Amino acid sequence: MIYIVMGVSGCGKSSIGELLAQRLECPFYDADDYHPQSNIDKMSNGISLNDDDRAPWLSLLANHMVKWEQQGGAVLACSALKQKYRDILASTLADKVSFVYLDGSKALISERLNAREGHFMSSNLLESQFATLEVPVDAINVSIADQPAKIIENILQRI
Repeated sequence: MIYIVMGVSGCGKSSIGELLAQRLECPFYDADDYHPQSNIDKMSNGISLNDDDRAPWLSLLANHMVKWEQQGGAVLACSALKQKYRDILASTLADKVSFVYLDGSKALISERLNAREGHFMSSNLLESQFATLEVPVDAINVSIADQPAKIIENILQRI
């Protein structure tokens, strides 16, 4: 099984994803590590990615997910903001992919982004991320207002 921890930048995808992978005893991957340099450059300069920027990145991730699932499963942190992005990610594995949506207010996430160092996503792109977000109807929806341990327990009870 591949668990995709998703949401806007700053919602805790990497932190929660790593903790979930530890509890599930499987590898953790961060989709940000698979962006081509051109995407990183755009985001670093405050330019939002468009669908054309994302398409090859999402296809690459979908291909990696097949390998990860064959190796016993994994947790992937990925924004997956639109349904069509989630469809691309799940296209190669369908029933072996589960999305976990980390849901939080714009104010809370903005505060977290402003406190974060060493990441290419700037807080001024948050508005764009929320505008792009299509809240999933088929995901495990968890609030990020809780402490990480409680978020993980909530997820584990629902997978």
